[in-house]
Amino acid sequence: MKIILKYMKPYRILAILAPLFMMIEASSELIMPKLMTLLINQGVATSNSSYILKMGAAMISIAILGIIGGIGCLICAAIVSQRAGADLRKDLFIKIQNFSFHNIDTFQTPSLITRLTNDITQIQMVILMSLRMLIRAPLLCFGSLIMAFTINAKLAMIFIIAIAILGLAMFFIMRKAMPKFQMVQNKLDGVNTVMRECLAGMRVVKAFVRHDYEMDKFNTANEDYKETNLKAFRIVIIMLPAMMLILNVSVIAILWFGGIQVYSGTLRIEEIMAFITYLMQMVMSLMMMAMVFMYISRAQISLNRVNEVLKEEIDIVDPVKPVLPKKNEGKVSFDNVFFRYEGGSGEPVLEGISFVANPGETIGILGETGSGKSTLVNLMPRLYDVSQGAIYIDGVDVRHYTIHELRKKVAVILQETILFTGTIRENIKWGNKDATEDQVIAAAKAAQAHDFIMELPNGYDTELGQKGVNVSGGQKQRISIARAIIQNPNIIIFDDSTSAVDSLTEKRIRQSMMESHRHCTKFMIAQKISSIKEADKILVLKDGKIVAEGNHNKLMETSVDYQEIYYSQMKKGGVLDE
Repeated sequence: MKIILKYMKPYRILAILAPLFMMIEASSELIMPKLMTLLINQGVATSNSSYILKMGAAMISIAILGIIGGIGCLICAAIVSQRAGADLRKDLFIKIQNFSFHNIDTFQTPSLITRLTNDITQIQMVILMSLRMLIRAPLLCFGSLIMAFTINAKLAMIFIIAIAILGLAMFFIMRKAMPKFQMVQNKLDGVNTVMRECLAGMRVVKAFVRHDYEMDKFNTANEDYKETNLKAFRIVIIMLPAMMLILNVSVIAILWFGGIQVYSGTLRIEEIMAFITYLMQMVMSLMMMAMVFMYISRAQISLNRVNEVLKEEIDIVDPVKPVLPKKNEGKVSFDNVFFRYEGGSGEPVLEGISFVANPGETIGILGETGSGKSTLVNLMPRLYDVSQGAIYIDGVDVRHYTIHELRKKVAVILQETILFTGTIRENIKWGNKDATEDQVIAAAKAAQAHDFIMELPNGYDTELGQKGVNVSGGQKQRISIARAIIQNPNIIIFDDSTSAVDSLTEKRIRQSMMESHRHCTKFMIAQKISSIKEADKILVLKDGKIVAEGNHNKLMETSVDYQEIYYSQMKKGGVLDE
């Protein structure tokens, strides 16, 4: 729980005020039965109207004071819980933003969403309840016990027995419930996984008429979550009837033994009434504590899950002593690079990769699916780190750059095109937030996006839906290319980022890049040889190794693998013809 105290610390004044307010409310509730006993004994029994009025006025004043205390406690506790939860959520989100691709792979996206939402909500709830109930319940419980002893010590022993039995019952119930709540959070992750996949792939679901299949999959996950939740709460529900049974037995015991004392003249009837009131307060306070401990148990699971993310070691960080190159030219050197995914089969995804890309060159990367093309380019901006060997940009190992400086030099247009909610202009300016209007238009023209943007009703101010759902795949790719171009990098990576663009538009993009970014080193991953035919150097990858290297003409003469790809694509429809 240290982490909760850490996030409550900035609001410690309110966190102290909340229990103080609650002490006022609890004290007013504790004193009421005692005052009622005095009112009946010295006022009603003796027909002393002035005493009744005086005591009545005092009781009303104390009740109002209790209401003020209760409201004050609720306000302070709510502010502390909401602000502490918001700070925790912010820090968690910042930590996730700093994750490398490997860190992101460690935690599934739906699980991260659950931790940012449901788990933080559980923690906020326990802060709120702790500041209110963890003060109120013990005060009422032990206060009722003390007040009972001041009335009649012998009869108050019933309270001690009731507390002992209730404590044992709570211990065994919570011990059974704890593992169930861990399962509940895991099942919620499962529901979020199915829901996110279905909503993200809604177009595919409709295209393949898989609505019923997705409904069944969601219902299965939802039912699993529901049943696990019910199993957890069935255990907790036992607590209420157990407490009511102990309460009723205790009331009967008070009436039985108290009646004997009333008969003998050592106890008054109004004192038995006060005893029963204090008993009710004590049992209710114990029920409150049980509920708080239940929430604490559940929040502890959520806290552990949040803590897992906060304590996750980020494997790609800035060097202690960063180095900057003497020249910013965009020269890239791979020196015997090996890479394997952590937790993978152990076989390297890339093996012995060595090549040099000189400033301004266009490097084509070709290979079958799974050959390691995307992995290779992801190593340059340190989205992953090499397992062995080194990558140099302008003579400096990429691990010696600050991450910010490195990624300013290397722009990546990823295979999966992601646009954000906002205008087209805002999406393009993601690459350079300080870009002028002329720079935005120039980048869009270079990406062959300007013409279709101007045909839209609001031009560059057209609002894009989530992930750019209101533009086509090819249009999304061109906007993402403009976003990378406006960054004005030394190196730009096209990770099969023109796959949804027609051949003519793709050719225009290449030609435009040659004119506007001729000094920029370009890496182009492509499935079609036509996309990289004019590259200065083409790397042919197979099983994570470079099996051929050279320009198109050289590879046609020397590489069997390249020839096979070339002739297979010719047979499929002459994709090389332009």
